[in-house]
Amino acid sequence: MKNRALHITLAATLLLSSCGRYVPDRAEGVFPDYRDVTIPVNIAPLQYHYTAGGLMGAKTVFECEELRVTKRGRFVEWELEEWRSFVRECAGKSISVSATLRHWKGGKEKISFSIQVSPDSVDSYLTYRLIEPGYEVWHEVELRERCLENWDERCIATYANTSNACMNCHIHSGTRGDLSMFYLRGKGGGAILNSGGSLRKLRLRDSLMVSSTVYGEIHPEGRYGVFSSNIIHPLFHTRPGARLEVYDSRSDLVVADLDKDSILHSPIVERADRLETFPCWSADGRSIIFCKADTASYREVENIRYDLCRIGFDSSTGSFGPVVETIWDASLNEGSACHPKASPDGRWLVFTKADYGTFPIWHRECDLWILDLASGEARALEGANSPYSDSYHSWSSNGRWLLFASKREDGQYGRPYLCHIDDEGNASKAFVLPQKESDFYLRFFKSFNIPDLGSAPVPFGYEDIPNLLH
Repeated sequence: MKNRALHITLAATLLLSSCGRYVPDRAEGVFPDYRDVTIPVNIAPLQYHYTAGGLMGAKTVFECEELRVTKRGRFVEWELEEWRSFVRECAGKSISVSATLRHWKGGKEKISFSIQVSPDSVDSYLTYRLIEPGYEVWHEVELRERCLENWDERCIATYANTSNACMNCHIHSGTRGDLSMFYLRGKGGGAILNSGGSLRKLRLRDSLMVSSTVYGEIHPEGRYGVFSSNIIHPLFHTRPGARLEVYDSRSDLVVADLDKDSILHSPIVERADRLETFPCWSADGRSIIFCKADTASYREVENIRYDLCRIGFDSSTGSFGPVVETIWDASLNEGSACHPKASPDGRWLVFTKADYGTFPIWHRECDLWILDLASGEARALEGANSPYSDSYHSWSSNGRWLLFASKREDGQYGRPYLCHIDDEGNASKAFVLPQKESDFYLRFFKSFNIPDLGSAPVPFGYEDIPNLLH
């Protein structure tokens, strides 16, 4: 009877020690993995837990010079003000983390790591599309905005009041909260432009375009946007390990005058024998950087490789330059470029490199690369990459942080990761966006799609969107 009572007590203790929350036994021992990362001084608390099975207790000590904070239990979760006060004092310094874990069999385990606190702040806001991670559904989509300094989050557009319309691609002009845009597809839809909180629906199409605008970016001065116009086809693989391709049978570039809701054309970037897509602006707005490949049949999709190219643009006259320059040659680098984004200081260009194609979010080999725009040298952004797809990146306004979507945890769900970029273009170890509870990502089954940084909240909400559907 004594033994039976002991077993019941032990089982109850183990259950209570985990607070009834799901804790899978994971090899790395810490989830999310915040070991040896560099964080911005203004980031929300790094909530994590220890994943070893059979834990009876844990003691964790955080030390930074004379500062010392102790946490007890499997779940290491901070109160917001406690974290802010501690991390503020540690700016520019290293936090030493040491833990002692007690196992129910009587053994002890030591875990130690460090957290480097960068004095470089990250922009305070993140917008993203919340969506199922599959390729066959888009219903119940929302655009959401999260404050990275705390847990505040709100919906800025939702399926619930837009007749379940598809919505996507919320982008800021740089990181400006007062100038941004997203697409609302279907009946009554269009490109929804936020200019100082005033919302306008733009058509962004004329008779010369092969489709409406798809991918793009707003010019630093705010008047123009550069966009691709694509005819898109989904393709399904039959070989093991491959899932979905997105193939363009036609794609061109245009510039939109957002003030006039009119389109500017150039035959140089609208060639029928070329596929031009994923444009972005250079930091000074004097050039358009984009991806280019030869037109090919869908049967040749695994042979399609996109170069990185550049063409001039004069915002005073609204005119394109006369020449397209290749700045990264796909054939020489044995890969295909996608999603270029220029750093705010104009020195770097980060893009994704896959083996082939134009839409590599289902390509396990898809990595982030960084190109020195002065020297032309390109290399993998080692600290940021993982064995699964890393893509859809966004620069902070100070050029010190890169936010991107990664499927590294399970190959299915895209989640927002941050890494620090130093003066030489090197990335620190990437870490997932902290949530209020450390087991959030183990029980949340939607993807954070196309994350984009903002320096201020957008001045509209989901209740403003239905007024534009007419």
